[in-house]
Amino acid sequence: MAAIFQGIGAAAALPSAEKFHSQSRRFVSARKGSLFVVRSDGRPSLGSSPRSRCAQHLITNAVAANADASVTSTASKPGHELLLFEALREGLEEEMDRDPLVCVMGEDVGHYGGSYKVTKGLAAKYGDLRVLDTPIAENSFTGMGIGAAMTGLRPIIEGMNMGFLLLAFNQISNNCGMLHYTSGGQFKIPVVIRGPGGVGRQLGAEHSQRLESYFQSIPGIQMVACSTPYNAKGLMKAAIRSENPVILFEHVLLYNLKERIPDEEYVLSLEEAEMVRPGEHVTILTYSRMRYHVMQAAKTLVNKGYDPEVIDIRSLKPFDLYTIGNSVKKTHRVLIVEECMRTGGIGASLTAAITENFIDYLDAPIVCLSSQDVPTPYAGTLEEWTVVQPAQIVTAVEQLCQ
Repeated sequence: MAAIFQGIGAAAALPSAEKFHSQSRRFVSARKGSLFVVRSDGRPSLGSSPRSRCAQHLITNAVAANADASVTSTASKPGHELLLFEALREGLEEEMDRDPLVCVMGEDVGHYGGSYKVTKGLAAKYGDLRVLDTPIAENSFTGMGIGAAMTGLRPIIEGMNMGFLLLAFNQISNNCGMLHYTSGGQFKIPVVIRGPGGVGRQLGAEHSQRLESYFQSIPGIQMVACSTPYNAKGLMKAAIRSENPVILFEHVLLYNLKERIPDEEYVLSLEEAEMVRPGEHVTILTYSRMRYHVMQAAKTLVNKGYDPEVIDIRSLKPFDLYTIGNSVKKTHRVLIVEECMRTGGIGASLTAAITENFIDYLDAPIVCLSSQDVPTPYAGTLEEWTVVQPAQIVTAVEQLCQ
């Protein structure tokens, strides 16, 4: 296998000040609403005093923005339309054209084109050495990819499902994350580990895992989560060019999301959050699929007179505390919405980071809506009940802003 590879060519925390205005904690519990994924972009900010109380500054003439307002006459806009999985492939292909050291490995990534067709056509274009089909042995091919990165290559390791990468946890933790440090800087590990995850449509417990928090605690690894075709391509390119090991989380239900992206090349930062919708009343932090649940809830909230600020954190490690901190200083209330588990999830880490850095700016306790700490049921109705729904988000904001 060595012969094969030889043949292949933080964000600064903002200072805290001011006094802390404490209010009683309000517990949110609502289990209603139906699952509906929508495509939503940023909305114009509605005026309000930065230090105002939401209930005292309801916007009487507020209406929900038209779902098509942000995509009016997309045909006339520059660029080209791609599905999310196609945007990932385009970013990967551009980097393989640019750098002969970039290669792909994983189960069925070659002539089959990957389980969700992200690598479709790449084996025919670049050959079997750069797009390497592997046996069903995650620990083996993940370790092989890390070893290839140590020799100077830039491998992209695809897990057919992120849950299967638990079989490679030793390689990801003890090798991928630590070798740069334990070798005294002699080795760099420029590897990308990517694949589908999250709660799909009745995929069962073992195929519906959210493993972000599993990998978050590993020193030396960066983590990002894509949510749109635009940021999927930009984050893929940035991850491949990074000298650090990067885990790119893709949600199984977002692969067929369509968006118009620029024709010219672009690369996004691996450490920056995205301001999806500016607002004044409450900061809603989310990522991946929950971005669309939040934006659906935001339309209802605007109708009710609230002005939520929505941020897609994108960088799961490290957090973009600059963007998050500026928002907290403006709204003074925080709601975190995630699909990850409540116990030890991304939301728990984010809550700790905000409390440590911005507690003096909070007018209410941080509220975190997470998936229930249970294996994801196979039954569709029960599956919905384990995941945060838009109605719960609306209820949480209403209680936060009382």
